[in-house]
Amino acid sequence: MDRREFLKKCVIYGAATVGATLLRPVERILAAPSDTTVDLVAVMGGRPSELFDAGIAALGGMRSFVKPGQTVAIKPNISWSAPPERGATTNPELIRRIVEHCREAGAKRVYVFDNTISSWQACYRETGAEAAAKAAGAQMAPAHSTSYYHKAVIPGAKILKEALVHELMLEADVLINVPILKHHASTRMTAALKNLMGVVWDRQFYHYSGLSQCIAEFPLLRKPTLNVIDAYTVMTSGGPQGSSYRAALELRKMQILSVDIVAADAAASRILGHAPEDIQYIPIASDLRLGRKDLSNLRVQRITL
Repeated sequence: MDRREFLKKCVIYGAATVGATLLRPVERILAAPSDTTVDLVAVMGGRPSELFDAGIAALGGMRSFVKPGQTVAIKPNISWSAPPERGATTNPELIRRIVEHCREAGAKRVYVFDNTISSWQACYRETGAEAAAKAAGAQMAPAHSTSYYHKAVIPGAKILKEALVHELMLEADVLINVPILKHHASTRMTAALKNLMGVVWDRQFYHYSGLSQCIAEFPLLRKPTLNVIDAYTVMTSGGPQGSSYRAALELRKMQILSVDIVAADAAASRILGHAPEDIQYIPIASDLRLGRKDLSNLRVQRITL
């Protein structure tokens, strides 16, 4: 499917010219090389579950990441009590399919959790995450009390030297980071790196100490085993919460999958029409050697369903 055919299949809630502009850099940067081993996969053109099936297969399957008997923690963005159509939270169909793959790979336990901004009960329910996770055999883990958090030292950090971190982040064998890609009023974009703020209790520290620096430093504690960026319905303005009247939404039907959290965000920035350097925490994280922001030096596979 070429770019013109893909655009015809997209339902655009913003201006068509804006959608076309955002797609061009993605097609240029996410061109697939001939190598069989890939660093990053970009998939477009199907349902969230179909996108994930294709993406995880290109990375060698879930058994490359999850071994029998392991505990898996899945961290979506479900901070707002909003349905997936709002573009504010991770699509529940994607959450369910990831859980199913983990169970098929032999995971002993699979947990889904987030330190939500709105009421945690409402967020778990209204986003559809709870129903999706339970239907696939996962448990929704609580994250609304300090009793679930433990002090952790962030090695090598200049500002975020310690934080209260959710126990699943510290103890799970496998951590799968599943953010939604969207505009953010404070940082221009939220995706994989910023999604990890949802495993920290005292995250107000980020805002008054240096938001982008703290976002970049946190993975010095632990990088996710796998990052899956949900770009199915993308909020291009009005984020992070959005609303039916002020958020611009585009049905992009895309996913980005990578072990490299910096590369994943660098690719995601292009979908929103930015260079990676435009998102302050991406070059900081790259300088900290948490991943690579220069996509031209990566083995990238693009798949159209």
